[in-house]
Amino acid sequence: MSYYRPKGFGGFSFFPPVLKNLLIINGIVFLFQIFFENIMIGGVPGSYILNKWFALNPLGVGANFQIWQLITYQFMHGGFGHIFFNMFALWMFGMEIENLWGSKKFLFYYLLCGVAAGISQLFLPPLLGAAPGLTIGASGAIYGVLIAFGLLFPDRYIYLYFLLPIKAKYLIGFLIALEFLLVNSAGSNIAHLAHLGGALAGFLFIMFDSSIDAPIKRSFGRRSSHSSGTGFTNPFSGIGEKIKKRYGNIENAKYYDIDDKKENKDEDKITQAEIDKILDKISESGYQNLTEREKKILFEASKKMN
Repeated sequence: MSYYRPKGFGGFSFFPPVLKNLLIINGIVFLFQIFFENIMIGGVPGSYILNKWFALNPLGVGANFQIWQLITYQFMHGGFGHIFFNMFALWMFGMEIENLWGSKKFLFYYLLCGVAAGISQLFLPPLLGAAPGLTIGASGAIYGVLIAFGLLFPDRYIYLYFLLPIKAKYLIGFLIALEFLLVNSAGSNIAHLAHLGGALAGFLFIMFDSSIDAPIKRSFGRRSSHSSGTGFTNPFSGIGEKIKKRYGNIENAKYYDIDDKKENKDEDKITQAEIDKILDKISESGYQNLTEREKKILFEASKKMN
């Protein structure tokens, strides 16, 4: 397991790399969309060209579906409100997931949920008698991020409208249930089936990935080797056992060196108890509340495990 360690305080540089680049790319593509709305290409509006080749076109005769559209449609949006709320949710719920999973895994997960959402939108609406149409937006991938946060941090409080505290499992569960209720909403231009497809892909990914620990897996007889006792099983679970396999019995060794390039100074020797304390702190208040030294301990420990 690995995760990203920020190299600064505050500002855009604090964001983990994949999340930061996703925000930038979505913003740039949105500016391109605005630009192409105001130009003509061969007598055809530029926005028509963009949508024809990069939005998710439906299947069937007369449509222009291309396989790459399952990726490109995720970076296009229908207006400022559309992109703002998607990117706000990505920042709010995605940063901690990337920090815990690592950038490569988070990017794969994000795009996978978006592709699954696109496939759902291609095949399910026709089965329900809905008219085919173009699909754009990151919402399917965002719902994958939401379901991941809800499964990993079910009892984490989210402040609705920055005032009303509500546990993640209730808020995200309500949003998923609402999507089911709105699937057949008349005249809706929102791809509810895509949202559900992204959420389902995320749920299955987490349930079948043995390296991801989540409280819901306990009901299936799967328990982690490190439980915080707070109703949340930390995604860093098992790191102590991995360190033991790498360096031997920690109780006997008493410490491991967090930096192989340094001399074994007392301040660089970390006990298993301190590692457990850091894991419990993540469970209670989140990764973002760790000190730089605590982040470094987990970062170096995870590198030694790889």
